[in-house]
Amino acid sequence: MKTNRESKIAQSVDVKFLGAFKKAYGNGQVSLQLKGKEKLASIIQAITDSSPELRRILLDPELEDPRPNAIILVNRKEIGVLNGLETEVGNRDEIVFIPVIHGG
Repeated sequence: MKTNRESKIAQSVDVKFLGAFKKAYGNGQVSLQLKGKEKLASIIQAITDSSPELRRILLDPELEDPRPNAIILVNRKEIGVLNGLETEVGNRDEIVFIPVIHGG
């Protein structure tokens, strides 16, 4: 439980979208308010719930997972070297979504 002092401190995370993700979201950057540390998966869920177009191109429809379609960085580190979608994100952290181009 947060003390009164802790609850008054605003916490936020900066989220950046590059390439097609920027166009789909309608903005290249958004700052999200946090109640404390949150898992990357819950942040992605909140973002995609607010933007159906981003959801369509970010999440793999069968897996409901963004990793086949995006390189995701948290504080300039690819989430594969962190804890994947379970990576905890906190105040002043930065998340960047970079689209992966598939070809054949």
